[in-house]
Amino acid sequence: MKKLGFGLMRLPLIDPEDSKTIDLKRFEAMVDLFMAKGFTHFDTAYVYHGEQSERIFKECVVDRYPRESFTVTDKMPIYMVEKKEDLEEFFNRQLERCGVEYFDYYWMHALNASRYETCNEIDAFGFFQEKQKEGKIRHIGFSFHDSAEVLDNILSKEPCIEFVQLQINYLDWEDGNIQSRLCYEVARKHNKKIFIMEPVKGGTLAKLPEEAEAMLKSKNPQASIASWALRYAASLEDVVMVLSGMTEEWHLEDNIEIFENLQPLEEEDLTLLDQVVEIIKKDMKIACTACRYCVDGCPVSIAIPEYFAIYNRCIDLSNPDDPALREDFLNLTSKHGKPWECIECGQCEEQCPQFLPIIEDLKKISAIFKEESA
Repeated sequence: MKKLGFGLMRLPLIDPEDSKTIDLKRFEAMVDLFMAKGFTHFDTAYVYHGEQSERIFKECVVDRYPRESFTVTDKMPIYMVEKKEDLEEFFNRQLERCGVEYFDYYWMHALNASRYETCNEIDAFGFFQEKQKEGKIRHIGFSFHDSAEVLDNILSKEPCIEFVQLQINYLDWEDGNIQSRLCYEVARKHNKKIFIMEPVKGGTLAKLPEEAEAMLKSKNPQASIASWALRYAASLEDVVMVLSGMTEEWHLEDNIEIFENLQPLEEEDLTLLDQVVEIIKKDMKIACTACRYCVDGCPVSIAIPEYFAIYNRCIDLSNPDDPALREDFLNLTSKHGKPWECIECGQCEEQCPQFLPIIEDLKKISAIFKEESA
């Protein structure tokens, strides 16, 4: 397989404020270009796009292409599983939603220490192995958000695991929370092949501070800023797939160009990225990737990623009084819970794969904007 995988988490929308309103015509055209260029892998999950991603995958890929012409990864939402019987119910529902008889790759979704305990209690990996014997799963693995120590423990106890999906990008490589490098090294120690998610960190590494962008453009004027992050991920040994969530047509076109003639980064490129990381850290805002895992269980229906995006724009502009920002903020508060209505239940922070202090970050936003809505 070519190393670029189409992540079905950030598809084009008809209504940007409603993640369920996927623009089918645009997505179909993107699928057609993706496949025409020889790229064949898609990545979906039960919860993506308000539980619409699997259905859209069926409609735009499965119903339009021969099964042998593509591969797909789907994921068991272990955070929604309450008892062993739920595994069969979720799995069968996913096969039906996707319109396939088997999954090429099937992961435990967003595994961490506490979810691994759940897996043990209900013998979830035993269930995976049963489905593999039945021919309904070709390859077993999990996506992961926790420490390298936890990853080492899981891989030591689960010999059935063939692949791990890790968040790896040059900004998170040495991050103490994400631990990209340490997790990568653990996976290689256990001889596991690696899928990479968030190579551009939800778009964060596609638009950098001006000083950082100037440095990269000086080195390679023709290359997109995002290409540096994608090449970084694809250059790592034992990486077999780099997943990219592509919302706009030009995202897809740029990614295809990068991966059709993939040029691994050289040592001087890595040194340059080290300097870029230091610039980003000085200019660091809320490092939200808009994965939306925090939103579904919010008892007050706060649009957390959208508020964080407005806050980051505010920091970029150094002007909290910008009329467009204020208008966008008021529009959000008219449809969703307000940041200062947070009851600090903590469920969002438990779900956040970036380990963000969401409660405190919402307070920052409230301090800037609350008076506007008074």
